[in-house]
Amino acid sequence: MTTSKPLVIVTRKLPDIVETRMRELFDTRLNVDDTPMDQAALTEAVRTADILVPTVTDRINARVMSQAGPQLKLIASFGTGVDNIDVETARTRGITVTNTPGVLTEDTADMTMALILAVPRRLIEGAAVLREQDGKWQGWSPTWMLGHRISGKRLGIIGMGRIGQAVARRAKAFGLQIHYHNRHKVNQATEEELEATYWESLDQMLARMDIISVNCPHTPATYHLLSARRLKLIRPEAYVVNTARGEVIDENSLARMLEAGEIAGAGLDVFENEPAVNPKLVKSDRVVLLPHMGSATIEGRIDMGEKVIINIKTFVDGHTPPDRVLPAML
Repeated sequence: MTTSKPLVIVTRKLPDIVETRMRELFDTRLNVDDTPMDQAALTEAVRTADILVPTVTDRINARVMSQAGPQLKLIASFGTGVDNIDVETARTRGITVTNTPGVLTEDTADMTMALILAVPRRLIEGAAVLREQDGKWQGWSPTWMLGHRISGKRLGIIGMGRIGQAVARRAKAFGLQIHYHNRHKVNQATEEELEATYWESLDQMLARMDIISVNCPHTPATYHLLSARRLKLIRPEAYVVNTARGEVIDENSLARMLEAGEIAGAGLDVFENEPAVNPKLVKSDRVVLLPHMGSATIEGRIDMGEKVIINIKTFVDGHTPPDRVLPAML
């Protein structure tokens, strides 16, 4: 690390207030036009930067990292997930990795709850009718556009971390019964507060729920956690909501089952091959699709930027950054 201001390369456009502060503190190279960096551009960035600030769409894999210059000592990710970064390779090359945990919890939980409401109540379908009919809507009818109430239904949360618990608190207020599957049970006080039922077996939980919410991170262990086999366990009357990572669900199998009416509906904010979306999902009127908006609030983005700055400043000052990510944590 140089004794002067470190060269920080930022891969995407960040909020102005964040970029301005970074320019004040560091020798910062910004991506003003927000053009996503391809692998060649990322490779060039790791060759020259002291510190790289990527986002969740940048693939910092072993191939890219193998081209890193000896001066690259920190990858300060602007995002919660680090599945886009080869953390183990970074460790072996002496590169510290940080992320921005916690700041997006409430925003993502809000969006999850919005989808839990929108899918059973057919909100997007209803809005589309008014636009498509261009003022020719015939008016209310007692049997038209009927959805399902959510009060009294069973919500199965996959991943009971910060976001999963925030979703549970919202859902409980709407009268949903809270169930969850997690690597470990949450503490007793939290379980009692949420009146939550723990399922050690994901298979058993899936078969009994009315709504499934995916709130776990994408890791090698959770890739296609909702596989074709597990999706078939879900009741035909049930709904699936995913605001975590698209790779957790076998998207092709989900699309086929929705098309066949084997699952009642889905609310998806993330996709397996982003930015590509399965054409069957796009065409389906059983699905509410959002363009990865779960964390998209001004407040959340600024909070993320502040965490990135704190991690960089702490590292530059010779201390362990507060949000360091280790392979053992994944």
